[in-house]
Amino acid sequence: MNSEFPAVATAASGAARPSAAVIGGGPGGLMAAEVLARAGASVTVYEQMPSMGRKFLIAGRGGLNITHSEPLERFMSRYGDKQDALAQSVSAFPPESVQTWCEGLSQKTFVGSSGRVFPLGFRATELLRSWLVDLETLGVSLQTGHRWLGWDQVTGALLVAVEEKNSDPIQPQQLFPDITIMSLGGGSWQRTGSDGRWVPKFEEIGINVRELRPANSGFLVNWSAEFISKFEGMPVKNISVQARGNPVPGEIVLGETDLGETVRGEMMISAQGIEGGCVYAVGRELRAACDAQGNTVMLID
Repeated sequence: MNSEFPAVATAASGAARPSAAVIGGGPGGLMAAEVLARAGASVTVYEQMPSMGRKFLIAGRGGLNITHSEPLERFMSRYGDKQDALAQSVSAFPPESVQTWCEGLSQKTFVGSSGRVFPLGFRATELLRSWLVDLETLGVSLQTGHRWLGWDQVTGALLVAVEEKNSDPIQPQQLFPDITIMSLGGGSWQRTGSDGRWVPKFEEIGINVRELRPANSGFLVNWSAEFISKFEGMPVKNISVQARGNPVPGEIVLGETDLGETVRGEMMISAQGIEGGCVYAVGRELRAACDAQGNTVMLID
């Protein structure tokens, strides 16, 4: 398989293979496991759920948008104030390499009318299945039903216990890998494994963790009861939206950042407010304004 991974130092011939433990079997953890295995490490992935990639499979229900075909400079701008920190990583494995990687797993891709890139089958199931087979071929050990419990306060070992359904975890194993990768997800969907229970474990040993925030979220709008009765659940299509900073003209002015990028797409009206693709696309700006002043305005054309 030609995945076009960036060059990684490998173990010297005849040297003992370094051991690696990856905590978390989502896409980030699986990709880390693949890179490490190709670099010569002996890798074990520990996932607390009964199967790998559960949230990845749910994302696939909407078509599995794996990347975007737009020019790299514009693509990087989507990361906002984090683009400088991510520039080296994304440049080493750009969107074209993501497509090559998929096709190396026998999953052809195509570019949709919006420029987004999807697997030809529009599903995550086949891609994940091929990926897991490839990882096992590389010698990666995939351990499901294993919950990470933190670190032993005396030995510093990783503590991992087998999860027994409807019972407490059994006595944890103590692990001393040469390399540890934490790929723990957020706190957005507990039944997929993204439960955020790792945060206190980090804080206990002095690692500061920023408050977990949703990357994609809807926004509350104070609709009237009459409006909700008529339009709840209705899609609003073929619109352009912009995030605007000041909720009341003249009250707060954000200068040159007052109006953000124009995004085309559609949104859905819910009983609580608005949600959907174009809302998510300007969500960073909307959240920043809400954090600063409690509310904001999104312009719709």
